[in-house]
Amino acid sequence: MRFAVGLRRLIPFLGYHHVLMILIAAGIILLSLLLAGCSSTSPGIPNIFLISLYYQNYPPVFDPAQVDPGVTTAIANIVGQAQLEVRVGYFGICINPDGGSFLCSNNASSLASQVSVDQDPLNLIWVASTFKDSIVFPYLIIVAIVLAFICFILLATFPGWHEETDERGSERDVKPFPSRPVSQVALALIFVASVFVLVSVLWQHTASVAASTIAQDLGNGSVKSGVGTTAMILGWFGFALFIIVTIGLLVMILSISLLDRLTDD
Repeated sequence: MRFAVGLRRLIPFLGYHHVLMILIAAGIILLSLLLAGCSSTSPGIPNIFLISLYYQNYPPVFDPAQVDPGVTTAIANIVGQAQLEVRVGYFGICINPDGGSFLCSNNASSLASQVSVDQDPLNLIWVASTFKDSIVFPYLIIVAIVLAFICFILLATFPGWHEETDERGSERDVKPFPSRPVSQVALALIFVASVFVLVSVLWQHTASVAASTIAQDLGNGSVKSGVGTTAMILGWFGFALFIIVTIGLLVMILSISLLDRLTDD
């Protein structure tokens, strides 16, 4: 009951910029989780991955474009009973050698030293490491998070509700307009951050799907691959939140500009 009463008192003082700040904070958290994928064995972190490669016997796909369809039999003999799974994140790799718990590290060599030849006969750990080092590019997202955080700080400087005494001596709640230059800088920052996230997520999605398809075709009948759904959701939701903030700031700036014109007239 006390919480409900306190919430009713708080809502009138919750400004428009506070909602934008909450959206920015949510976007930063989602993108931070995306970057943290496969960096440790903490609960849920190994499930945030860009691409997954694992050994699994299944009927190979035959196509007239294959010069040597029989190579699938040779690959199957090499793979044997291996069941290792490798997951790749922005800053780490997780492996599951035998269906148990995951081992995660940013050093592929240390992970490779913990498995035998029979567990990774096709060097999937090395393939995953090559993908992470040569294709994955996390720095646009890092820059976007920094820009969004600066925008968050600028929004925190916006004036809030406060009480003033009018000519009659009675108190009233007043909220002045935020500074136009600060608002424009905040808009520019969150817009650039949104563009960086969009480019990075598109890059991530395209590269992951392409690498996944090629890896599975090369290991036809013995190697499966997949794209991390959780990572895609985190990336696209983070982008959507930043875009909502961008539109919200733009609407606010245009609305204040319109009110100023009407007041001047």
